[in-house]
Amino acid sequence: MRCMTEGRGGTIVAAAAALWMCTAAPSSLWAQNFPTKVVRYVVPFGAGGSPDLVARILAERLTRLWGQQVIVENRVGVAGVLGTAFVAKSPPDGHTLIQCNVASSGIGVSLFAKMPYDQLRDIAAVTRIGMTPNIITVHPSMPVKTLKQLIAYARANPGKLSYASGLVGTSPQLSMELLKLEAKIDIVSIPYKIGAQGITDNIAGQIPIGISNFPASVAPVQSGRLRPLAVTTATRVAQLPDVPTVQESGFPGFDVSSWQGVCAPAATPAALLDKLNADINATLRTPDVAQRMEELVMIGPQTTREEFDQFIRAEIAKWAKVIKDAKIPQQ
Repeated sequence: MRCMTEGRGGTIVAAAAALWMCTAAPSSLWAQNFPTKVVRYVVPFGAGGSPDLVARILAERLTRLWGQQVIVENRVGVAGVLGTAFVAKSPPDGHTLIQCNVASSGIGVSLFAKMPYDQLRDIAAVTRIGMTPNIITVHPSMPVKTLKQLIAYARANPGKLSYASGLVGTSPQLSMELLKLEAKIDIVSIPYKIGAQGITDNIAGQIPIGISNFPASVAPVQSGRLRPLAVTTATRVAQLPDVPTVQESGFPGFDVSSWQGVCAPAATPAALLDKLNADINATLRTPDVAQRMEELVMIGPQTTREEFDQFIRAEIAKWAKVIKDAKIPQQ
């Protein structure tokens, strides 16, 4: 295509229109032909966990839709930061995507002193996949049956209780730190490198309180090995409908989720980002995929690119304040 920077009349409008055609057409064609090779879908957490399961469901369906293999690649480390850094430095052609998340794209921005990427400068939001609540539990031997009772007990015993969570900087750990701020209670944080070990110690009674991603604690709650007190999202969860929210327990506006989404390198052309958003959202809305996401408690709705970008910006601001107010030291 021949590019002209000036129309016959030499007007600025004509020149601008010609320039737009020269830049927009290749980008649109690029999007139409995508993908032209294998797509790497990076999950910055280990295999077998909820983020990994979500990614593999989505990758399998996108492979069918695109006619090119979408390979899930687990790049683990520093609460999702290492995998995200890898994608931030990858070619911006849509063939390397990251399953962005609350830890690496929201909390980590303020928690880690030397981030290897700038979330707002180096990463482009594509769409949100869904949001998973965290759940607060206690060992059945604890003399509390509601969150209000736990808070009263903690106030009567400052510094004597502890809670198990994932690593510092993960959604469960920051959820409890936010609750501590709002409830004005002193409970000692016991972070675990492997969140499942924290649940095990909560079940054993070695740690009286636990907070974890909802799917990980459903089985021990249903079996009676743990007592559920509240979920951290604004609405209750269908799998445990009798468990109230933190909001219902006396904290209006409390709404925390462990969200997952899809992001790409920032320089990826807008037309290609639009195609990724449309294709991924359509895939997530298909009945079988939607059912699997519901089973994994990955709750929608999906978003436009702009909505997801604004959501991430709000999360960054929210967790920056919590980290500052809770005096959590930078890692």
